[in-house]
Amino acid sequence: MTKTLTELLSRQIVFGDGAMGTMLYAKGVFINTCFEELNIANPRLVGQIHDLYIAAGSDFIETNTYGANEIKLARFGYAEKTAQINEAAVKIAKQSADQSRDSQRSNPVDNGAGILVAGSIGPLGINIAQGGFITEKDISNAFTNQIKAIASAGADFLLFETFHNLKELLIAINCAINNCDLEIVAQMAINEQNETLYGDKIEYALAEISEFPQVAAVGLNCSIGPAAMLDALPIIKKATSKPISLQPNAGLPQNIDGRTVYMCTPEYMAEYAKRFYEKGVKIIGGCCGTTPDHIRQMTKTVRPLHKADLSSAVIEIKPQPKQVVAQKPVALKDKSKFGAKLASGEKIYTVEISPPKGTDVSNLIEKVKLCEKFGIDAVNIPDGPRASSRLSAMITAIKIKQSCNIETILHICCRDRNIIAMQSDLLGIQAVDIANVLIITGDPPKLGEYPDATAVFDLDSIALTKVVSNLNCGIDIAGNALPLRTSLVAGVGANPVASDLDREILRYKKKVEAGAEFAITQPVFDEKSLFKFLELTKNCKIPVIAGIWPFTSYKNAEFMANEVPGVVVPPEILQRMSKTKDQQDGKKMGVEIAIELMEKIKNAVAGFAISAPFGNVNMALAAAGKIGLEKI
Repeated sequence: MTKTLTELLSRQIVFGDGAMGTMLYAKGVFINTCFEELNIANPRLVGQIHDLYIAAGSDFIETNTYGANEIKLARFGYAEKTAQINEAAVKIAKQSADQSRDSQRSNPVDNGAGILVAGSIGPLGINIAQGGFITEKDISNAFTNQIKAIASAGADFLLFETFHNLKELLIAINCAINNCDLEIVAQMAINEQNETLYGDKIEYALAEISEFPQVAAVGLNCSIGPAAMLDALPIIKKATSKPISLQPNAGLPQNIDGRTVYMCTPEYMAEYAKRFYEKGVKIIGGCCGTTPDHIRQMTKTVRPLHKADLSSAVIEIKPQPKQVVAQKPVALKDKSKFGAKLASGEKIYTVEISPPKGTDVSNLIEKVKLCEKFGIDAVNIPDGPRASSRLSAMITAIKIKQSCNIETILHICCRDRNIIAMQSDLLGIQAVDIANVLIITGDPPKLGEYPDATAVFDLDSIALTKVVSNLNCGIDIAGNALPLRTSLVAGVGANPVASDLDREILRYKKKVEAGAEFAITQPVFDEKSLFKFLELTKNCKIPVIAGIWPFTSYKNAEFMANEVPGVVVPPEILQRMSKTKDQQDGKKMGVEIAIELMEKIKNAVAGFAISAPFGNVNMALAAAGKIGLEKI
């Protein structure tokens, strides 16, 4: 069982819950009610909300004690019930957490880590800068009494949240240190100028808070939405080496028909949760306006990505009774025609065609034969693109091999298979003389048509590239010698416009170290971003093939810009596409933009991987200069 927050943070991304007040209000509790007193008056209702967040994927739940200090409670006449209200809140949360643990014990595939209980403590709700109105001793007493009650009731750690005044937060932290040994997450609330309401600069405030050893994590919550928190993240990272916690509101509140409404959808929050994760945030949750639906989408988006990243650990070859000698791999030029062109430096043109959703491959074969006719070097076969379910990519490649005289580049996605199945497929690919593979981690299922599908991610693209490299030396995953080595051409993906370019470059370099022999980028629409990526990775001596997507319409360009992960479309291109008159004009403009871009980057890349948008192979062939625009 997990004992501390620090232990949990050492091994995973930690998800908090969302808003308690928002949920109580949605369940009919009047806004002028003392929400904290419900711990005594209606504990079942509070517990139900905890249960909803646990079911949504929260790793910890916050006690319903944000305003349960004696100063705030006095406004409702409950000051004398401070200890009772806080102790009851912890008891309710622990009951929900314990029920979750019992459920996990009955599940043999669960690790039984359990749900932690965070003792929520907010500011006192007064202006402590008003001299003489309240003394520092009064402030300390109020925090101390609440902290003692929460700690004695068995909370796992303390969460100080929505503090606008650094001085008040420092007093609260010292009260905690002097009265319990619980770890602390300290969060402040800021405006879009990265200052608190009292004018505290966030970089200075968080740097000072981080000096306390008992503080396990620091960060922000409330007041602003996820976009503003993402903007503040670089400042926070410079200010502290502690794990960072971000729990934004579901956007800025709007008044609609007299009700305060938070406009961020679960999907919107999930996209920002992914960006938080990619930029190193360790605790992710939500504040005002955030519901279990928001948390559910956030966890479903980020956890598969995190699982994939954990899979990038180096594959260790187990020692065998007899030492296995690695065989010398086949030279790239001798593996395939595609490999030979890579090795010689000849310009390469490939076309990406997705497998059909059904079993009829006749239409696909016709398109592939057209590519063969016009001298395309290979056909890219994606594996479950955008987490969709289509005909097996491997079967599609086999069907192409049976009917056409053109090579394929078979994508191998880590999302859907365990380590045994992936190795079996790689050996099967070799057995049917399919030589070229593109190894990708894969989009999480949440992005596709089957959002509740399980993401396997035993390995990610880095680790699987190492597996292919070992198979090419005659050694399998378990360290056993193979009767025959494989001779697979191993390619990997790259994203020159990743939201966290430093992370992308680090992963790209690891892929090259693992044995990648070429790379294909995500669709490129901005040559400057590509040139920057190539400059930053110039020591990685493998050919880079640029991904090209010819737009079919302005709507298609907008979709690529807003909905496809890892793709950035410059505003000036969107503007050009917006001026197209009809569908045919849109296709021509899309191809013209692709041709212009290819001309700009042709001397910097090994070739082009041109997508056939919505199966329109003629558009890809036109972009490659194989046919005229009139034929698209």
